[in-house]
Amino acid sequence: MATSTKSSDAEKNAKASKLLTETFDLTSYNPRCPVSFHNREDTPTEKRLTQEKIQKFRPFREWTERLNKAISLQADSNHPFHKAPYKLRSIEVQAVDFFGSGSSARIGFLKIYANINNDQKDWLPGAVFLRGSSVAMMIILQPDDVPETSDEDKFVILTVQPRTAGASLEFTELPAGMVDNGSFAGAAAKEIKEECGLTIEESELTNMSELAAKAAAEVDKPNIAEDLQTGVYPSIGGCDEIIPMFLCEKRIKRDKMDSLEGSLTGLRDEGEKITLKLCRLRDLWKVGCRDGKVLSALALYSGLKAEGLLK
Repeated sequence: MATSTKSSDAEKNAKASKLLTETFDLTSYNPRCPVSFHNREDTPTEKRLTQEKIQKFRPFREWTERLNKAISLQADSNHPFHKAPYKLRSIEVQAVDFFGSGSSARIGFLKIYANINNDQKDWLPGAVFLRGSSVAMMIILQPDDVPETSDEDKFVILTVQPRTAGASLEFTELPAGMVDNGSFAGAAAKEIKEECGLTIEESELTNMSELAAKAAAEVDKPNIAEDLQTGVYPSIGGCDEIIPMFLCEKRIKRDKMDSLEGSLTGLRDEGEKITLKLCRLRDLWKVGCRDGKVLSALALYSGLKAEGLLK
């Protein structure tokens, strides 16, 4: 009897874990590109992938649109792949993470594989982790009892928080956050409030990535310009994330600035456990050497300052 029960349970589990595959076409591609995705039979409705949910997921939509434009540029005789153009043959959605629960559940991350090759069977790596845009903020504070023309006592706000992906419970980095909707500047101002407890208007923020891109356009003119977003791609080998770098330089009362050191911030109901840290600007490259956002923002800040492009 025991053997029979175990066998029965195994059969039930196997049936419950059965994968159901569905497919829809991206009709904007030529030839049409089939997109396949999977659900387990026992997946709750709110966590079940559908064509509508995938196509409404902004990172997926923007990525497919930009890739389509990049592929279409191969029609130009000056394109390096013009003679043997690549085509997107299919996309498989391999995994998904949902944010929220119940009726408010929405796609947070998608892991996909894009099958891209040409008629000569040359292929391109196609593993992509779709998570969309983020923003990072370099906030430089200076006590208002220091002369405005002085570079003394300039400090940068850093956050110290757990980062599971880095196997760290105390990772030091620039304040940053994901962009759900709205403008990059609006998202940056929102994150500054949530992570740093400071109220900063969008007008006080400078998009260093945009300034650098405009400067680059004067010295670097590619033969064929792709529709790339303006910002830093921290892991372009396998992830679509783009991070515009914002700057805010602000003079505040010294006691207010001192009170920020060690403050506990973040949205606790979203798992954020953030401690604020003040770092002297001149030491930032050392203290934040493990954070790509720190090094990117510092490089942009130094370059823009050197060319007189920051007010």
